[in-house]
Amino acid sequence: MRLHKIETGFFKLDGGAMFGVVPKQIWNKTNPADENNLCTWAMRCLLIEDGNRLTLIDNGIGEKQDEKFLSHYHLHGDDSLIKSINKAGFSEKEITDMFLTHLHFDHCGGGIKKAGEKPELTFPNAVYWSNADHWEWATNPNSREKASFLKENILPMQESGHLKMIDPHSSQLSQVPFDIFYASGHTDRMMVPRIQYKGYTVCFVADLLAAVAHIPIPYVMGYDTRPLITMAEKERFLNEAADKNYVLFFEHDPVNECATVKRTEKGIRLDRTFKLSELE
Repeated sequence: MRLHKIETGFFKLDGGAMFGVVPKQIWNKTNPADENNLCTWAMRCLLIEDGNRLTLIDNGIGEKQDEKFLSHYHLHGDDSLIKSINKAGFSEKEITDMFLTHLHFDHCGGGIKKAGEKPELTFPNAVYWSNADHWEWATNPNSREKASFLKENILPMQESGHLKMIDPHSSQLSQVPFDIFYASGHTDRMMVPRIQYKGYTVCFVADLLAAVAHIPIPYVMGYDTRPLITMAEKERFLNEAADKNYVLFFEHDPVNECATVKRTEKGIRLDRTFKLSELE
């Protein structure tokens, strides 16, 4: 097995929304905001090369949204989804599995592209994986998350016939090359893959932990639908991560790809940061 980071570029989000009740004078030290209170965030995905399977975890915002929509998020950087996949030595046609941690637009938008006026799968030979509980949540969205669940990102997966569901209530998981930690504080039944790699457990933490700065338990995004549940899930996950020396792979941290955590007198805190390529 080999893991490849897939950088899809950067975008900007309101710093207050990203840190919830944490005061700006604290979070601004780690994630400095611009004059509009916007902080820069990555959209970093992960490609698992395992035998004849290529499993991509998440795929960024994509490029099909109109200029007005994209202007709200200030996309920037030299990287893109397809460029990064090509840089890793593959093409979009070689992806066999497209695994989606959840269906917010910055995690699944790159999976669908426009061909003229019609939507097409970016990965035409891939199975697209979600889970039934989250799919129901996303396709019949609550008013708070409705702007994050875009039909043009989601429904074409089903219409193509390429969509399959992982059973979130089964402990037997053979469809994808990892096990899953389920979290419902950010959105219902988000999936956090735990991958066995070179003697490590690499966890693609998605929006359970947006960045290193979110490791302290009270640092919860304003976007989370159930913040108290997020705190409980973070505590459980981070205690496990500290005890088992998990490698946390960050989707949104603009600087840090990976980190480990440790127990301290103040609770679970950052141990060290490093690049995925440093795992040997």
